[in-house]
Amino acid sequence: MPKTTRLTMAQALIRFMTCQRTKIDGRVVPIFGGVWAIFGHGNVAGLGEALYAVRNKQPTFRAHNEQAMAHAAIAYGKANFRRRFMAVTTSIGPGALNLLTAAGMAYVNRLPVLLLPGDAFANRIPDPVLQQAENFTDGTATVNDCFRPVSRYFDRIVRPEQIIPALNRAMQVLTDPAECGPVTLALCQDVQAEAYDYPESFFEERMWMPRRPRADLGELTVAAEALMAAEKPLIIAGGGVLYSEASAALTNFAEATGIPVCETQAGKSSLPDDHPLNMGAIGVTGTSASNRLAEEADLILAVGTRLQDFTTGSWALFKNDGKTIVGLNVQPFDAHKHRALPLVTDARGGLDELLAALKGYKAPVRWTGKAEKGKTTWQVEADTARASTNAQFPSDAQVIGALDRVFGSYVVLVQAAGSLPGELHKLWKAGRPGSYHVDYGFSTMGYEIAAGLGVKLARPNEQIVIPVGDGSYLMLNSEIATSVMLGLKLTIVVLDNGGFSCINRLQMATGGANFNNLLKDSQHDTLPKIDFAAHAASMGAFSEHVASIAELEAALEKSKVNDRTTVIVIDTDPHVTTEAGGHWWDVVVPEVSSREQVQEARKAYEQAVKQQRVGN
Repeated sequence: MPKTTRLTMAQALIRFMTCQRTKIDGRVVPIFGGVWAIFGHGNVAGLGEALYAVRNKQPTFRAHNEQAMAHAAIAYGKANFRRRFMAVTTSIGPGALNLLTAAGMAYVNRLPVLLLPGDAFANRIPDPVLQQAENFTDGTATVNDCFRPVSRYFDRIVRPEQIIPALNRAMQVLTDPAECGPVTLALCQDVQAEAYDYPESFFEERMWMPRRPRADLGELTVAAEALMAAEKPLIIAGGGVLYSEASAALTNFAEATGIPVCETQAGKSSLPDDHPLNMGAIGVTGTSASNRLAEEADLILAVGTRLQDFTTGSWALFKNDGKTIVGLNVQPFDAHKHRALPLVTDARGGLDELLAALKGYKAPVRWTGKAEKGKTTWQVEADTARASTNAQFPSDAQVIGALDRVFGSYVVLVQAAGSLPGELHKLWKAGRPGSYHVDYGFSTMGYEIAAGLGVKLARPNEQIVIPVGDGSYLMLNSEIATSVMLGLKLTIVVLDNGGFSCINRLQMATGGANFNNLLKDSQHDTLPKIDFAAHAASMGAFSEHVASIAELEAALEKSKVNDRTTVIVIDTDPHVTTEAGGHWWDVVVPEVSSREQVQEARKAYEQAVKQQRVGN
């Protein structure tokens, strides 16, 4: 008979987690970097006791908000290029549901996180238990069923032995380059405390290394032939380049072929900004250098990208009717998008194999020359937008310029939503891979500060810089206190423009009235005078409010020697944005309106959609 150990289900789960390993840079490390936990009646007795027993081996971190915990865990996985990840546990009810937004973000961005919400009693004796949402027609349903559409794998553990196949499947998903995403194991609270004789083999140390599937020879041949026939080839680098740790392979491929490279939001920092073949951001928030090439390109090598609408300009950016797209992607779902020639393979290995198959192909000199000239023109435009100013209310771009002048391109910059991702995509000079950490797949307001915790845990020796708008700050700022408590120093710059300025500009661009976005345009009796600096100080951070770009730069310099989180607040202009670069984005305008501005915007919209290449 195989040797067994009698444990509760929760103890078995945590022991299993502590036995999972990976190897990074030749060093064997635990694949789980820790567990974020807010305890309630649905997990404190089971998972709480189990985590206490291994607290010196598997660290448990406490935050102030369940959504923030999950953001921190997801950011940890992203900062580790999906090689390591974290788990998150909550009680049932509101604690569990607070994870949903983060689960959606991880699902869209293909990022690993193990979610362990408590659940109702499997035996149904306490019926209903505190916080249980009863379904009148389904006795098996709980709020955790909401996780099904935003989990790559979902399971409900109603018997203690079920954790064995569930955890094995969870690890497969969390480490698979094509399936990667959030895993939810809903843990019935009585089952967490039930004992079972688990086989010792379940707890054997296991090594998980990234799978690198090779390209199909037929697909490789077709892709190579298409590339060798190209006169105006262009590479789009997506997040898959970073997750495959393929930056060196991409650099080698671009330099050997002379093909210019542009980057999606997720792929930014795949190449250093100063590389002569890096044209920068592409699409709606793209540079003029990238977008002009994209309009003409006759072949687009899309590497590790989902080709979402911001990248493709809502199917209107690639204007060459004779173009061919090659979808080099580990996930077939993405490799076939836009009627692409699929090349289903790991990005790093795929680029190496494709380069070998090209037999010395070089892009025409005139095309490479055009790219270099376009980059030079763009750099002038970008420097103009980032330049210092004495304006009372500087632009986001001018704040970005200050950050660049003080910190340079090798800090890790964290952002997510509002005006800043678009400006940063165009204007931030990213250095090494992973130094640009932005969620724009789900554009999750509130991700920024919490994510900074996860990035700092993943990269403890790095300077973490978080520019954040006042809207996102107000939505989720509690983890400033957590950063102080844990000694995880962050540098946070709050750009106070009086509300949701990004959507306000979009509202105006589509003919809408200024309504319900900026605070002054919302229903109010008295406009709030929020002292963000005092608020941050109350949570233990160093903080100050600055009145100019010059004062901002001085405060940023001082922040370098601070021993804990620093929050700097600056008032900015809600209306000014960088005019250079960019592209049309499909945001519908009402067909019928009594307002002349909307009618005119509708006419412009109807002309713009004619540029879309639907299905191509």
